[in-house]
Amino acid sequence: MGEGAEAVQREGGRFRETAYLKGSRSNTSTTQASFRVSVIPQVGLGFLITGLLTRRTSSELDQSTPSKNRTGHRSTRETCLSQSWHRLIPEGMRIAGSLCGIFLLFVLTVILVVIPTHPAVFFGITMTIIWFTNSFGAVLQGSLFGLVGILPAKYSSIFMSGQGVAGMFAALASILAKISRADENTIALGYFITPCVVILITIIFYCTLPYLEFAKYYFNKDHPNHCYELESKADLLMHKEKNGMVPANGKQALVHLQEADIQDDQSEMSFSVIKVFRKIWKLAISICLIFIVTLSVFPAVTADVSSHTKHGQWKEYFIPVSCFLLFNIMDWGGRSVTAVCSWPRQENAVLLLVLLRFSFIPIFMLCNVGQRHFLPVLFTHDAWYIIFMFLFAFSNGYLVTLCMCYAPKKVSPRDAETAGAVMAFFLALGLALGAALSFPIRLMV
Repeated sequence: MGEGAEAVQREGGRFRETAYLKGSRSNTSTTQASFRVSVIPQVGLGFLITGLLTRRTSSELDQSTPSKNRTGHRSTRETCLSQSWHRLIPEGMRIAGSLCGIFLLFVLTVILVVIPTHPAVFFGITMTIIWFTNSFGAVLQGSLFGLVGILPAKYSSIFMSGQGVAGMFAALASILAKISRADENTIALGYFITPCVVILITIIFYCTLPYLEFAKYYFNKDHPNHCYELESKADLLMHKEKNGMVPANGKQALVHLQEADIQDDQSEMSFSVIKVFRKIWKLAISICLIFIVTLSVFPAVTADVSSHTKHGQWKEYFIPVSCFLLFNIMDWGGRSVTAVCSWPRQENAVLLLVLLRFSFIPIFMLCNVGQRHFLPVLFTHDAWYIIFMFLFAFSNGYLVTLCMCYAPKKVSPRDAETAGAVMAFFLALGLALGAALSFPIRLMV
C-alpha cells in the first residue's frame, strides 16, 4: 500500500513535463517555479487537516477501558469538536476517498493528453489538477502514516521502503522514455495511464485489508486488552510497563496491558496533539530538517549539474541516471537497511546526524552546476557528484525511516496514530520549507 501511495505522489511531478510537452516550451523555469509554489500551501494544509482528523477523542479512548478508569483530559468543547470531525470523516473514508479522488484526477489528465487543447488552457487545468492531487495526497499519506503508527516499528520500515521503490519506478520511467525515442504524446499518455493502474490496484488492496486477521487484530481500537509489540529485550527494559515478559532469546514479545497498568498509565497520558508533540519533538524537528536539506538542493541544484564529459550518450543520461535514479535507489537502500539495523537509538544522536546533512547544501553548490554566478567549481569530475549523491540519498532514506519508526514507540500505543499524524505534518512542513528555500539557494550558486 505504501508503494502505491508514494507512486501517486511522485508521478504527480510528471505534470511539469507534460505541461512543457504540450506547449510551454518557452519558459521551463516558470513552469517548475509555478509547480513548486502550488505545492507548498496545500501539502501543508492537507497534513494539518489530517493531523486534526486523526486525533482520537477522550470518549473513543474511554471505550477501550473500564468505566472506572475514565479521566477527563480535555475540555468539553474540544472533545465535541474532535468527535464531530471524526464522525464526519473517519479513517477509511479519508484513505479510500483520497485514492478515488486522485484516480479520477489522473483519468482526467489522460483525457487532456488525448484531446488537443490550447497550451494556456492545458497549463491552467494542469496546475489546478496538481493542486487537488497534492491535497488528496497529503491527506492520504498523513492517514497512512497514522495507520502504520499503530503497527510494530518494523512495519514502518517496510512502509517507508515501499515509498523508495515507487521513486525508483518513476526514475526508470523517465529513462525508458528517453531510450524509446517515442513521440511526446505517447510518453505523456504512458506517464498517466501507469499511475491510474497503480492507484486502482491500491484501492483493491485497501478494500481487502479489513478482512485480514492481521488487520483485525491491530486495528481493533475497542479491544479491552489493547496490545502492542515491543521489538527487543532492550526496548522492554526501556519501557515503563511492569508486567511484560520477554523470552530469554530476545525475540519479539507480545505485552498485554492489564487493567491496573492501564489505570496507572492513564494518569500520565495526554490525548492532546501538543503533549504528544512534546514527547516526540526532537524526532519531528529531525524529519522536518531532513526534507528541508533534501528539497533545498534536490532537484533545483542537483539537476543542473553538468557532466565533465563533452561528448557521447553519457552526457545525455548523466542527470537521469546519476541524479534521479541513483538518488531513488540509494534512498530505497537507506530505508530498507533500517529493517535490520537501527542505529543510533538516541534522539540526540539522530538529531546530530540530521544537522550534519546541512553540509550537503554547499557541497552540491560547489559542483559543476551550469549557469552559475557567484561560487566557483571545486568538484568538477563526475565521480565526486556520484559519491555525494550516494551519501546524500542514503542518509535521507535512512534517517527519515528511523524517525518514523521511533516516534510511535515514544508514546502510548493509544497515541501512536496521533504521533504518526504529527510526524507526517512535520514531514510536509519540511517539504514546503525545502521547496521554498530552493529558490534563493539556486540563485546563490
